[in-house]
Amino acid sequence: MYDIFSRIANNNLCTWLFNKYLKKERWNLYMPWTQNYSALGGSIALTALVVSIPIFFLLWALAIKRMKGHIAGMSTLLITLVIVVLVYKMPISIALSASLYGILYGLWPISWIVVTAVFLYNLTVEAGQFDVIKGSISSISNDRRIQALLVAFCFGAFLEGAAGFGAPVAISASILIGLGFNPLYAAGLCLIANTAPVAFGAIGAPIIAAGAVTGMGDFVISQAIGRQLPFLSVIIPIYLVVLMSGWKGAKEVLPAALVAGIAFAVAQWWSSNHLGAYLPDIISSLFSLIALTLFLRVWKPKNNWRFPHEEGKEDNVVAQRFTAGQIIKAWSPFAILTVLVGIWGTPGFKTWATNAGLYVNIAHWPGLDGLVYKAAPIVAKPTVYAAAYKWDWFSAAGTAILISAIISMFILGVSPGRAWKVFVKTLKQLTFAIINIASVLGFAYLANYSGLSYTLGLLFASTGSLFPFLSPVLGWLAVFLTGSDTSANALFGKLQQVTAEQIGVNPVLTVAANSSGGVVGKMISPQSIAVAAAATSLVGRESELLRFTLKHSLILLLVICIMITLQAYVVPGMIPVITAGP
Repeated sequence: MYDIFSRIANNNLCTWLFNKYLKKERWNLYMPWTQNYSALGGSIALTALVVSIPIFFLLWALAIKRMKGHIAGMSTLLITLVIVVLVYKMPISIALSASLYGILYGLWPISWIVVTAVFLYNLTVEAGQFDVIKGSISSISNDRRIQALLVAFCFGAFLEGAAGFGAPVAISASILIGLGFNPLYAAGLCLIANTAPVAFGAIGAPIIAAGAVTGMGDFVISQAIGRQLPFLSVIIPIYLVVLMSGWKGAKEVLPAALVAGIAFAVAQWWSSNHLGAYLPDIISSLFSLIALTLFLRVWKPKNNWRFPHEEGKEDNVVAQRFTAGQIIKAWSPFAILTVLVGIWGTPGFKTWATNAGLYVNIAHWPGLDGLVYKAAPIVAKPTVYAAAYKWDWFSAAGTAILISAIISMFILGVSPGRAWKVFVKTLKQLTFAIINIASVLGFAYLANYSGLSYTLGLLFASTGSLFPFLSPVLGWLAVFLTGSDTSANALFGKLQQVTAEQIGVNPVLTVAANSSGGVVGKMISPQSIAVAAAATSLVGRESELLRFTLKHSLILLLVICIMITLQAYVVPGMIPVITAGP
């Protein structure tokens, strides 16, 4: 490879680039490299300004230029590659390896979840069962606002708790579209509704990660988040119906929105403070769903609200009555999905699958593991940034969804031949979405291994007494970069802890704030946008989704920032503290 570049370096520009950035030692796969967070003149601020160019580009490409998602994603990845090589002097081989590492993670498990979730939905449509599903939901309420609460908020939260990683938005949005929601509205509403449960998603994975990197343990962090997010959980259902129908329309269903939100919030507070990080989403979503369903038996909104394009149209599905057997059959794919995803998400099942050897492990990712070192002030002394990949082909949530689809295929009477055609159609439908997801994850991993994410984090950490107000912004930014509250906590959890200790603030508060701020970053994360677009046939319209959610993300972030500041300086007793041992 060195010889190839030597031969093409036949003019002054190529020679200069070759000598400065493509020297032979930069391609040495075994040369360690240490991150430098203030690479430009020793200035964190200047370095942060320059390395944030890819982020500004991505926002411009999607929100202003309205570029197609997969083009924006690939362009952002390429720009980031150039930036980290020029600014951080990151060896090209390591930068490429980190990008490929992220791309592979984007393919598995993220894209795998999206493909199988959309496949399951398409199977129910192919079998002609979605009319029954629509009718059963409409029998509870034909009001679109109530349906959004039931599906996007309650059912979506359950899926977040059981699986996470895109499954809630993919499945909930598909159901709403089947009910008659505009695809853009369905995707946007599900992204916003998915705010409340994210911190406890995937059986508590984000909080477990935070507890591990900080050494605090997950229980005290669970308690702290359980005293922050319940306030947001009450707001989100109201916010959804206001967004749909305005304040006047929202007042008509305010009792239902309060029942859903308060039931969720109370259960979230109780379970997070008494049971820990694993079950709050499962318990809260079921409690909210049951409470709302029972409430709707004795209360109905004054007006049956529909979207403007539906005015004057009769809902033929609602007029038809279905037997209990028909309803059970139609919902069976999602009932099976709920059971299997719940089992697959438990730590015990994952441990069993690992002990049974149902995975392929790459313990040392080539060209990356052992070659990148984190540096001060992120760590006290240079520490290796490990890179291992585990292909959990059996215990992945997407596999649980696929098995659910296979079982459902026989229950719904879809022949293997028809099911295969549906699967191929699903893959074609999601081709550009998969490219987008892979590109975005490549960018996220490159941002982490290059030190780009840490540079931005250190800039926030330098704000002194203002830091509690900005600590949720750090989590918000990290989720935007990585698409995952789990990754955000792993990335900035320790930084939040150390900074809080330096300024005399309870570190449990800021570590929890990282996760609480991160939940409102999920709705604008390029990864989440890509998943939502893929599930709702909006591939190529990702920019519209970002424009739909960006304002709401910033509004809710401000609410959290104010709440964390009050908990830091006005009511610090709300948040538990870690007491020193005897």
